[in-house]
Amino acid sequence: MPDSAYLVPAFLLLGLPFLGFLAFWLGGRKLNKSAGYLGAALTFAGLVISILYAEPNTLHIIRFDWLVIGSLPIELSFRFDALTCVMLVVVHLVALLVQFYSVSYLHNDENLHRYFAFVQLFLFSMLGIVLSGSLLVMYIFWELVGLSSYLLIGFWYHKPRPVWAAQKAFVLNRIGDAALLTGILMLFYYIGSTDFEVLAVQTDSISSGILTSIGLCLFGGCMGKSAQFPLSGWLPDAMEGPTPVSALIHAATMVAAGIFLLARISFLLTFDARLVITIIGMITMLMGAVKAMNVWDIKRVLAYSTMSQLGLMVMAVGLGSWQTAFFHLTTHAFFKAGLFLSAGSVIHAVTPSENDPKFDPQDMRTMGGLRSALPVTFVCFVICASALAGLPFFSGFLSKDAIITEGFLWAAEYGILGYVFPIVIIFSAGLTAYYMTRQVWLVFFGEKRYQVSHAVHPHESPAIMYTPMILLAVLSLFTWFSWNPLDAASGWFLSFIGVTESEHLIWVPFVATSVTIVSIFLAYKQTTASNPFKIVSDQKELKQSFSWLNEFSNEKYFLAPFAYITNFSKLFEEKVIDAFVNFVTKASVVFAHFASWGDRNVVDGGVKLTVYSIRSAGQGVRNLQNGKIQSYFLVTVAGLFLLILWLVVI
Repeated sequence: MPDSAYLVPAFLLLGLPFLGFLAFWLGGRKLNKSAGYLGAALTFAGLVISILYAEPNTLHIIRFDWLVIGSLPIELSFRFDALTCVMLVVVHLVALLVQFYSVSYLHNDENLHRYFAFVQLFLFSMLGIVLSGSLLVMYIFWELVGLSSYLLIGFWYHKPRPVWAAQKAFVLNRIGDAALLTGILMLFYYIGSTDFEVLAVQTDSISSGILTSIGLCLFGGCMGKSAQFPLSGWLPDAMEGPTPVSALIHAATMVAAGIFLLARISFLLTFDARLVITIIGMITMLMGAVKAMNVWDIKRVLAYSTMSQLGLMVMAVGLGSWQTAFFHLTTHAFFKAGLFLSAGSVIHAVTPSENDPKFDPQDMRTMGGLRSALPVTFVCFVICASALAGLPFFSGFLSKDAIITEGFLWAAEYGILGYVFPIVIIFSAGLTAYYMTRQVWLVFFGEKRYQVSHAVHPHESPAIMYTPMILLAVLSLFTWFSWNPLDAASGWFLSFIGVTESEHLIWVPFVATSVTIVSIFLAYKQTTASNPFKIVSDQKELKQSFSWLNEFSNEKYFLAPFAYITNFSKLFEEKVIDAFVNFVTKASVVFAHFASWGDRNVVDGGVKLTVYSIRSAGQGVRNLQNGKIQSYFLVTVAGLFLLILWLVVI
């Protein structure tokens, strides 16, 4: 189809969710009951449009003239290609299932219309990022995604914790966004455009050092949105928002925006930039995995897991394979969204029927033995957890295997030190299998610890909640991406996004599976101990575990530099900027008084003196014209005298 044929779907894909946002926002509470279904209908329409206009083998670009700065025209461009096709389906499908789930999960909320309005605004913003044909357009929607995330995290604005979490997410994302904007402005300066097609052919005109700086600045945006060290602290706290929000934007779509950005700009990244990206990704991956092993909140475990998996995707981009990173992004979207929705089902099941301030429905230490009460949730959770742990026959195994393979191929090319990266990935995969086994056991096996509260009566969620969970669990199986459960290279997905040649190392699946099985076994051994996973251990002892890494991103190590910068900025503002402003203000006042004095006494005085002189001269002449002959005689003699004096002198 010609590019002009994609004008209508572009307007519909962006227009439908934006109209939904306006309608739900302006409709008020009278739309509470219908907003979820109407929003799902709009999202389903977008999904159908995405599938109907999917043409991955052809690039379609739509351009609009926006404005002219000097002689530089600025265009708004949107593009449809293979990446767009995949992301449109993933974003729409996850959003559709989350909205159906939310109808039941939040059915008692008085502001349900506002929730679905924010979801539609987020969908509009995320689709704008997916469709962007230039970094400028992407940045516009990038900021809108940040706003949507802030609104959804702080949806329960009457509670202090969600408000604090929303502010933290907003501030940390602004740091990354500032770096992203810097990179965009540098591209404007050196190339005069941010269009992906223009950049692809003109980046050779920029020196390697400048290009590295630009790449790292653009990566700064990814560090914020995709929660990379040291800007990762907001993601676990974002769990203060509704659980469906976590499934939608903090597991499947919004946090994936950074990886999508890296996939778009991969041709801009020099070797030095990719090396830095790989190291940052490795730190984030390990930090997230270790922290997930030591927290008790069911959602925070998944949040730290998301952070770790995003670090893995960033590492894949750094290793030069954005395709495998995008592959893992896609598989992760389904099984992590399924895990969050399943976690929400568990929380829904163990929430006390009466107010019990001593019982925390998100603390896994107050769960256990729930598999019989929640059979559907248990099966969905185990399937999605198996995919996350990287077990064979699940989608996560395929995408992780592809990244590990690329890591070893990269190491073989760049030297022995390069093997550190794929080995660390395998080690992190083992940690993932360990903490997911720990979570499954704490929630669904062992003693029924929830019985400490007589107000807890576990029950399976309604069909409108577990149906999305089942669909996401089914999408976590290997068959959707490759008929060979041990080889992603033989599947359709990598070739779909443009991988023409892919190599498979036959031993990688067996090594990775062995590490995973050993980790599961070690976790299982913990379940047979007298105090499994130290459920009743002293909290002080628990905090000391992995203290060096746990504290690496807490206030002592992470927030302290920012606090120092803040205090320095405050002093600089008070002692330099404010002092300069005060000096200029006082000097302006003094100068104004001096100018006022000069105006009154010099300017106005000169005018008054002239007037007085002329008036006095006129009065003197008028006194001589009095009709007396003596006066005329005097004037005649004086005039004759003055004339003679003038002739003598001249």
